[in-house]
Amino acid sequence: MIFVVDRQPETCEFVRKNLESAGCRVRTFSRRDAYSEVQMETPALIIVGIDAIDAGNIVLPEGLFEAPTAMKIPCIALLGSSSDEQRRRALDAGADECMVKPFSAQELVLVVQRCLQRTDVIDAARAQRADIIIDSWAMKLSVRGIEIPTTALEFRLLEYLAHHRGQVFTRDFLLDAVWGDMSFINPRSVDACIRRVREKIEPDRTKPTMLKTIRGVGYRLDANTEWQSAPSAGCRCSACRARESGVSWQSVGRQGRDSAGT
Repeated sequence: MIFVVDRQPETCEFVRKNLESAGCRVRTFSRRDAYSEVQMETPALIIVGIDAIDAGNIVLPEGLFEAPTAMKIPCIALLGSSSDEQRRRALDAGADECMVKPFSAQELVLVVQRCLQRTDVIDAARAQRADIIIDSWAMKLSVRGIEIPTTALEFRLLEYLAHHRGQVFTRDFLLDAVWGDMSFINPRSVDACIRRVREKIEPDRTKPTMLKTIRGVGYRLDANTEWQSAPSAGCRCSACRARESGVSWQSVGRQGRDSAGT
């Protein structure tokens, strides 16, 4: 999906028509609504019109290029003039490519293709470095290039730990965050699920290098993780909601265990 953000409807329509003819999916926005949409659906590319004020001053929608994954979204800036100063300011503001209005349909398609090809190369390099690749929408998990089957519970546990890579969690905390209101569970349920996950992701589960036990505390995921499709904006599990509401995770864990009858 490509987002086009410009106050001029004719510019949005020109870009949309020509990119759709080239096989792209396109959505157009005014400045007001683009940011909120980026938080819900991460586009592959943003094409944004630049406001030129006085002597080439550049104003970009604040936060527009930040995806939910905290990865910068590629951007093409549409400039009002060909001055070096305006181009420099646009690049400093976060643009990856610049085009000067008016531009032809051929130029538009070529610049978009170049920008997307560059992004594909970067994504491929990131994927090669990753130990684990998570596709949240399809609930698929790949470990060093091999797709690994998981249960829904195993996937949720690993995805939660990946969202909080490097953090240590107690069994009680993970029960509330991943298992939620499920009945007939106890802290040992976490141990059993961790063992199953290790059997699937670790080269040697007796000497784990990715999903580690922190003695006397709990578990921590150290694996390099990438998302094939972007996760939702922020983690919305019960544990994170408790943090946002000001409830300590210790009290959340005790409440969860009390309700489970343990």
